[in-house]
Amino acid sequence: MKIDLNKVRTYSIKKRFSKVKKDAFAKACSKKSGFGIFYKSLPDILKAKDFKAVVERIAIAQRRNKPVIFMMGAHVIKCGLSPLVIDLLKKKVISAVALNGAGIIHDFELAYQGKTSEDVGAALKSGSFGMSRETAEFLNNAVKEGVQDGLGIGESVGRAIAKAKCPYRRYSILYNCYNERVPVSVHVAIGTDIIHQHPSFDGASAGRGSQRDFLLLVQCVAGIGNGGVVLNFGSTVILPEVFLKALNLARNLGHKVHNFTTANFDMLYHYRPQVNVVARPTQDSGRGYHIIGHHELMLPLLHRAIIEQV
Repeated sequence: MKIDLNKVRTYSIKKRFSKVKKDAFAKACSKKSGFGIFYKSLPDILKAKDFKAVVERIAIAQRRNKPVIFMMGAHVIKCGLSPLVIDLLKKKVISAVALNGAGIIHDFELAYQGKTSEDVGAALKSGSFGMSRETAEFLNNAVKEGVQDGLGIGESVGRAIAKAKCPYRRYSILYNCYNERVPVSVHVAIGTDIIHQHPSFDGASAGRGSQRDFLLLVQCVAGIGNGGVVLNFGSTVILPEVFLKALNLARNLGHKVHNFTTANFDMLYHYRPQVNVVARPTQDSGRGYHIIGHHELMLPLLHRAIIEQV
C-alpha cells in the first residue's frame, strides 16, 4: 500500500493540552534583586516546582506546629552545612534530627578542634585510617556513660560535648540539639564507623543506645500525620531503612501516620531513598519528592527559602 500523506489527520494546536506555559517560565532578575525576588523568579516547572512545594510544606508544618524531621548522612557535616541545620532547629523549623553513626564522629571532631575528615586513601595504606585516639575515646566513653544513665546515643554525645565545653561546640548539631532540647537520634550499624575499631568501643552500649534512639525516632514519626515533613539529606541506606521501620512500627501501634510530605535530597539517584523515603511511605496519601543536587548548593538554597517564609 502506498503511503498518502494527504490523508493524514491533523487538529488545531489551540485544542491541544500543553504541559509548558509561559506563565511558568523563569524571570530575569536585576542585579540588585534580593533573594525573595530571585526565589519567585524560578520556573514553576519540574524540580524547581517540586522544590518550591517542599519549602511551602515545611513552612506550613512549622506554622501548624507539626514535626519536621531532618535525617542526614555525615557528608552534610563534611560539606560545612552544620550552621544551617543548627539555625533551622534554633528557629523551631527542624523538630527532630536523625544521624547515622558517622555523623557523631564528624560532629564531635568539629566541636573538639574545628576541623574533620581525614585522607582515607592515604591513611588506609598504613592501617592508620580512623585510629585517632581522642575521637574514639571521647565518643565511646560518652556513649557508655550516657547509656548507663538511660540515654540514647544522640543525647549521650550532645551531653558529653556540653559537659566538656568543647571549644567549637557552637558548630555541633548534637550539642545544639541537647542545648535546645531537640530530639536527636543516632542509628548505628556496627563495623561501619572508625570508632568501632578501638578497644574503648562497647558493642552492648552502642546497641542499647541505638535501640533507644530508634524508639525515639518512632515517637517523632508517630506525630507527622496530617502535615508533618520528613527530609533525608544524603543517607542512601541506613536512614531510609530505619525510617521505613519507624513508620511501620508507629502505624502498628495504632498511630494514624498518613498525609505527610517526604523529600529526598542527594547528589545521585539511589534506589533505597526513592522507595523507602519518597514512594512507599506516601503511596496512599501525602506526597514524596526526589531532588538531585550537591548538598553544598541545595541545603543553603533550602535554608534561605525556608527562612524567607517562616
